[in-house]
Amino acid sequence: MKTKQYEVTSKDFDLSQMPTAPDQDLGDDSQLKKKLQANIKPLKNLQKKLFANHTYGVLMILQGMDAAGKDSLVAHMFAGINPAGFQVASFKHPSHRELAHDYLWRVNLELPRRGVLGIFNRSYYEDLLVPQVHPEILLGENLPNINQVSDVTDDFFKQRFHDVVHYEHYLNHCGYLVLKFFLHMSKAEQKKRFLARIERPEKNWKFSPDDIKERQYWDRYQAAYEKMIRHTATNADPWYIIPGDDKWYERLTVSNILIKKLDELKLTYPKMNAEQTARLNEAMNRLDEEKK
Repeated sequence: MKTKQYEVTSKDFDLSQMPTAPDQDLGDDSQLKKKLQANIKPLKNLQKKLFANHTYGVLMILQGMDAAGKDSLVAHMFAGINPAGFQVASFKHPSHRELAHDYLWRVNLELPRRGVLGIFNRSYYEDLLVPQVHPEILLGENLPNINQVSDVTDDFFKQRFHDVVHYEHYLNHCGYLVLKFFLHMSKAEQKKRFLARIERPEKNWKFSPDDIKERQYWDRYQAAYEKMIRHTATNADPWYIIPGDDKWYERLTVSNILIKKLDELKLTYPKMNAEQTARLNEAMNRLDEEKK
């Protein structure tokens, strides 16, 4: 499967030119499911080495419009993964306590330890995205020099873009692999999924009237995502724009990229030094003596 075409590293980027439907014929849903299932074993092996080594941490960021498939992607991709080395965090509207700190404060609290594969289902990028569409929300965040909507200028967002790029470079220097995925779904597909949430009783719980409210801002969100991706995609920490209209294709694509990037870390199990080997031999001898 080719994935290079989904990688964005520069400001020369037009979101409208990126596909929302699969652009490769990898078979029907049953075949895509089998390919995804085949990825689980190598992913589990890589995660074991990541956890045993405790040198690198992995942070997967999932962003997308409502109903883009973030939750189901996690459920299907990581079935059977050792929960000791895996965590998921989600970021909603900040609490009063969180607003008393800088906007990255709560992010650091949820950052996975080295050795752990962590997922941010939505992330600190919400603080760069939503205020572009609803700048009025910043008026309640106790920010210096933000007293009215007109104070929320392009310079404000440029500063946040700059800060996040440097934050991710900092994470890289500390041994973190940052993988950023935008699940790129069409407006027509979102409508289809919203209707399914309304029409099917088992999906009713997923529906929120706020989803319809935010849908009216679709074009503004697309423009905000494009601007955000342009300013935060780098060679070290690119964005991956994943076709999201077919959930199985979406899951398989993300899975392939994750496995490829973990492979590039050249993960191995820790090697024992002479002293540690001697202790292992001593332990083995004691266990052998118990048999006698």
